[in-house]
Amino acid sequence: MSNATGAGAGSLYNNFKGGKKELFKKALQQRRADFMAFKAILEKSDTPITLIKDFFLNLAHADKIAHQKGCIIANTIVEMSCTDEELEKEAAEILKETEALYRYAIEREKDNKILKTTVPADVLAKYLVTVWCGINSLRRLYPDPKILKEQINLQLEILR
Repeated sequence: MSNATGAGAGSLYNNFKGGKKELFKKALQQRRADFMAFKAILEKSDTPITLIKDFFLNLAHADKIAHQKGCIIANTIVEMSCTDEELEKEAAEILKETEALYRYAIEREKDNKILKTTVPADVLAKYLVTVWCGINSLRRLYPDPKILKEQINLQLEILR
């Protein structure tokens, strides 16, 4: 963060009275804001499943640095589960909100006869969260767009 802002660590933390934890919470809140922007687009879309698929497939084309970072939300759940219950809970809420959005989109597409799958929407929504978390690990191992695209396409086969 100091590199991005040009501020030294002391100056940076002076702006966040809660210290590193407050700064980290702000980063989680930024991801929630990004999610809310995606949610607004998805809810207005005539093809929400296409948007979800495109979101996943676009991960394959991220740069190597993005692949190595993974997802702050998924990382927080894994890394904070034993050290900071508050941060873990906040990250889990964001993933549950994402799951609810997926469920909404899947139900819509099933009602519109776009999706033919017999897998219940709530099961598919949890599956997509699982795919998200898995891809964030996989892209660290294989930051190759071709490999990632193949794997993501395979995971998304269920959305037919």
